[in-house]
Amino acid sequence: MSVSSSSMCGGDAGMKCVVWFRRDLRVEDNPALAAAARTAGEVVPAYVWSPEEDGPYFPGRVSRWWLSQSLKHLEASLHRLGAGKLVTRRSADSVAALLQLVRDTGATHLFFNHLYDPISLVRDHRLKEMLTSEGIVVQSFNADLLYDPWEVNDDDGQPFNMFMPFWNRCLSMPYDPPAPLLPPKRINSGDLSMCPSDDLIFEDESERGSNALLARAWSPGWQNADKALSAFLNGPLIDYSVNRKKADSANTSLLSPYLHFGELSVRKVFHLVRMKQLVWSNEGNHAAEESCTLFLRSVGLREYSRYLCFNHPCSHEKPLLAHLRFFPWVVDESTFKFWRQGRTGYPLVDAGMRELWATGWLHDRIRVVVSSFFVKVLQLPWRWGMKYFWDTLLDADLESDALGWQYISGSLPDSRELDHIDNPQLEGYKFDPHGEYVRRWLPELARLPTEWIHHPWDAPASVLQAAGVELGSNYPLPIVELDTAQVRLQEALSEMWQLEAASRAAMDTGMEEGLGDSSEVPPIEFPQDLQMEVHWEPARVAPNVLTTAQRRQDQMVPTMTTSLNRVETEISADLGNSVDSRAEVPFRMHFEPRTEREEIIQSTGNAVGTNGIHHHNNFQQPQHRMRNIFAPSVSEASSSWTGRDGGVVPVWSPPAASGHSETYGADEADVSSRSYLDRHPQSHRIMNWHQLSQSLTTGRDVENSVQPNYIG
Repeated sequence: MSVSSSSMCGGDAGMKCVVWFRRDLRVEDNPALAAAARTAGEVVPAYVWSPEEDGPYFPGRVSRWWLSQSLKHLEASLHRLGAGKLVTRRSADSVAALLQLVRDTGATHLFFNHLYDPISLVRDHRLKEMLTSEGIVVQSFNADLLYDPWEVNDDDGQPFNMFMPFWNRCLSMPYDPPAPLLPPKRINSGDLSMCPSDDLIFEDESERGSNALLARAWSPGWQNADKALSAFLNGPLIDYSVNRKKADSANTSLLSPYLHFGELSVRKVFHLVRMKQLVWSNEGNHAAEESCTLFLRSVGLREYSRYLCFNHPCSHEKPLLAHLRFFPWVVDESTFKFWRQGRTGYPLVDAGMRELWATGWLHDRIRVVVSSFFVKVLQLPWRWGMKYFWDTLLDADLESDALGWQYISGSLPDSRELDHIDNPQLEGYKFDPHGEYVRRWLPELARLPTEWIHHPWDAPASVLQAAGVELGSNYPLPIVELDTAQVRLQEALSEMWQLEAASRAAMDTGMEEGLGDSSEVPPIEFPQDLQMEVHWEPARVAPNVLTTAQRRQDQMVPTMTTSLNRVETEISADLGNSVDSRAEVPFRMHFEPRTEREEIIQSTGNAVGTNGIHHHNNFQQPQHRMRNIFAPSVSEASSSWTGRDGGVVPVWSPPAASGHSETYGADEADVSSRSYLDRHPQSHRIMNWHQLSQSLTTGRDVENSVQPNYIG
């Protein structure tokens, strides 16, 4: 991939340049567009829709909706600048489509902006080779990062392998990130009448009803991104350090979709926040200054996700710490479905998954809660969760999702510890202290007092009856007890370390395995029902060019009821004061979570779903557990979803008979986490990094920074 060329002055009237838009759908601070407008006589803006090149990472419904709206906004902006139109092409091979477009227009140059995921890197290299062989000048620019990945290295010139040293180096670079560029004053596209555009189809009839609801909450487009940034800078940013963890209100920036699609320049965000920080620092407002520091750290995490993906191209497929390849993940599609549909029996987890199902959005703290539950309690393969986030999030981003899920699964040197299970009950009172978030997305629990909202199984029968809650009937019992999950997790970790030790013993003397060297174990395949059913149909485009419309029966979002329509508007960036007409729910205003000792309830029966794990004496690959490890009373229960006009809440159908252990392990203690490198120093011997930073960030520091999404 080529780096930005030296600046060029003066336009060449005979030069025609194609500008290839991708995830840079803006006219402001777009280096490729600015360079073309400055140097070329005629500029041909183009977009090629080729999702087949992304393999299993075909964009989900909400992501495709955002893209379609953003392209319309971009074309209108280009038209106002004088460009005739945005030329769109539909092809299964973007390189071939661009080559044909260059030939059709007689262009002599092709400009585009960098992407850093492995698929794009390979494609861009192929594009440069093919067009250069045809005599076309190809130039690429940095429009997505503060610094290109190859600019940021340690003192030995090697890539960083932990976030905080990387971000500290970014903040201490000898030169600042470039200032954002203004939009071109004018773009001359010349005569494009002989260059028709293809119709791009991003949705089918079954998706339009759900997509219409998204427009009530979100406004894609680069100018709307600028408005959202201004609203955040002049509003929630000043109290970001205090309010960023509150899941029951819109106190985060909501900028990540705009950043993913390139409607918002990260350099503009960085410079404007730094200016705010300087003003507040001069005023002595240390809390606001800290808010800027924390928010800029989330910008740094976005940078680090690209940095990690560039230096380790398999980060979305394989763990970056090689010993994690031996972890015996539970391959259980039915449990995976319970998690997706918000039927785990843990209210905060279920509320998060219901919100994701209905809106395509999750608060960053709730993303951590549901992903940690997925990996540590259910022990499902982390790539399944990453792929589901990709399919359903508005801000689905391969690099950021890979970073988040690797972090949660303990696959990074500065990851959260894998052997400690976060208690959803305590997390609930931390991030949703009054239970309003749970009540919003789990209306079947809406009348529970706050004291019991995050652990209804402990509520007295009289409280449940008064609230209309029937555990196992209209709300499921916990899918697995936390103390049982903790035991299973320790057994799985023990098996992992035994297999890793056997692997090291079997290695030849002096041979070491490098970071992410897990080629011996192929990635666990995605579940069949996670593969989106593709219906191919001819598009009104050039011959032999096909378009797709996608459906997934499990994730189709029903039409919202009137009561839930309000919820869609509540998450809008233009959030206003809304009036809740729901009957008042009693709660304790000063409820304090009980101590760990008070919360632990001794087991009074057989643990739910306990299965022994076979430990291998001799080295062999881990046998992933392809069985249902949870209670039959849960797995055999059925559910049905109400009709498209009936809301988004699943109707729980209990089995004929079910039992429930009263055991609930509140095994949460507010202690600093320790990384695997702290607790398992032998893992150093299976890594081949040139240097490991001596300043490990603590798990608590990472908890306050690393999240599955990049800008919350």
